[in-house]
Amino acid sequence: MQGYGTPPWQVVLDFWFADGLAHHWPADAVAQRWFNGGAAFDDDIEREFGALVDAALMQELVEWEERPEGRLALVLVLDQFTRNIHRGSAQAFAGDHRALTLVMEGLARGMDLQLPPLGRAFFYMPLMHAEDADIQAISVARFAALEPEVPAAVAEHYAVFSHFARDHAEVIAKFGRFPHRNEVFGRETSAAEQAYLETANRYGQ
Repeated sequence: MQGYGTPPWQVVLDFWFADGLAHHWPADAVAQRWFNGGAAFDDDIEREFGALVDAALMQELVEWEERPEGRLALVLVLDQFTRNIHRGSAQAFAGDHRALTLVMEGLARGMDLQLPPLGRAFFYMPLMHAEDADIQAISVARFAALEPEVPAAVAEHYAVFSHFARDHAEVIAKFGRFPHRNEVFGRETSAAEQAYLETANRYGQ
């Protein structure tokens, strides 16, 4: 239950990060859910946040946009929760355009710099997910800038974020899109893309 005066978006941040925002990285069990949560985690998000995802996609949570923490929570709902709830379908990417718009506006207003490093990492995720080379360049730069801002004890995690930012940028530079999305979008896959798909890790795309 939310406490008196608790903003409505706090439940999203608490669910996703636990105490990670305060300590730059959460307990291993929390971090593992982000990338290896599986069907049970997807089901948890759908049960707890399915209605919120629908509201975000309908742009009914605009009041969340005015504070950095609220905008971060909205980005999580549009960029991460959609992927969990609609995994394996085109609907998984339904929030991408709106999430990217929120991020680009937030960057222009310096809102990202008001967030702790871990919050910034997930605020930047829509940049990494964009099928656009110019935005990918921004992604690489923003993730790289995070690395020197965190304690040495967690620096390796932020180096991984940077690694995947560069990896995503390389895919877009080569193909102009993420070949992993071709099937759900009904796009024809080229021979070069097929060769890539046979060996590539589909993490995060």
